Amino acid sequence: MLQTRIPPLRKGYAAAALWDDGTAEIDVAALHQGYLRQFKANGGAVHTNAEVQKVTKTSSGWTLASTQGAFSAKYVVNASGAWADVLGEMAGAERIGLIPKRRTALIIDAPDGYDINDLPLTVDVHEEFYLKPEAGKLLISQANEDRETPCDVQPDEMDIAICVDRIERAFDISVRRIERSWAGLRSFVADKCPVAGFSKQVEGFYWLAGQGGYGIQSAPALAEYAAAKILGQDIPEHIVGEGFDPASVKPDRSSLH
Repeated sequence: MLQTRIPPLRKGYAAAALWDDGTAEIDVAALHQGYLRQFKANGGAVHTNAEVQKVTKTSSGWTLASTQGAFSAKYVVNASGAWADVLGEMAGAERIGLIPKRRTALIIDAPDGYDINDLPLTVDVHEEFYLKPEAGKLLISQANEDRETPCDVQPDEMDIAICVDRIERAFDISVRRIERSWAGLRSFVADKCPVAGFSKQVEGFYWLAGQGGYGIQSAPALAEYAAAKILGQDIPEHIVGEGFDPASVKPDRSSLH
């Protein structure tokens, strides 16, 4: 059965597997662009290459000085990813103990002799690698979480070597060429749950950070929740109905300190 579901798997490598047919892949790029189009259609403006240099509390809210000029608003929503604690410190807010962690991924050619169109996302039980089809190629990763400082992270040569070794040991695949490699930062706090809520230390500063590797999956509901709290509205009923506990994401929860 394993060889039928995952034909490239090396014979004898695995004794059993868990099959989950209740999930589906998200087109991350399409979803992200859809959010941006909706944001702009509602009058929002996106400023890129705007590094925040100073955060100042004012009588009416906040002013942020950046490399693209100054911006003022009643609230600051700190959704700065790996830089969230850095920005929080600039604003005088409490630290949430955010730790950025590097993950590297590669695109390689599909192996000869196998039809990968129906190949499922395959994850090692210890999460030491994963593999999935990607536009006629294979996307592979060692699923690493290596501590980093906030930066424009680049693929690490050792990560690449370890990833290739693990994939070649598990699958009948010889990686002759790496078409593309990249790395990203996934940010976690101590309990690995997101942080969403107003700072208890400075007024009008809202934390929205620590989504780890599930940011795009949680984005619709977490954004709705955050918007409701910032605007002083009730939490949407469909979020409450899922058993969501706001205390599990607040910035001053005991599991963070």
